[in-house]
Amino acid sequence: QVQLVESGGGLVQAVDSLRLSCGASGRPFNLYNMGWFRQAPGKGREFVAAITWNGGSTDYTDSVKGRFTISRDNAGKTVWLQMNSLKPEDTAVYYCAADSSGAFGILHTKESHYAYWGQGTQVTVSS
Repeated sequence: QVQLVESGGGLVQAVDSLRLSCGASGRPFNLYNMGWFRQAPGKGREFVAAITWNGGSTDYTDSVKGRFTISRDNAGKTVWLQMNSLKPEDTAVYYCAADSSGAFGILHTKESHYAYWGQGTQVTVSS
């Protein structure tokens, strides 16, 4: 199993930046593609970004393209989500997750492919 812990959330103003971190422990970190999801109040959890096990490929939901960047350090067992030009609609609880499907070359956007989840970190963007 993999244990994930997110940090870095907070209250910021629109156009500010935040960097979320997700630290992993347990099984070797480089066995997993990693993803970030978010859940806004009253809404379902949605895909934000994903990165392959070696950091070679990334994917983003359209609403964050050009503003958010996902990256990872396998030696440090950490994945980050750099969020720039934040908007009030980015307000949500952000979760990191490990893709357990074993399909290393495919970046999944559906929750069902991710077996391991962190507890989430709150990001609030004021206008």
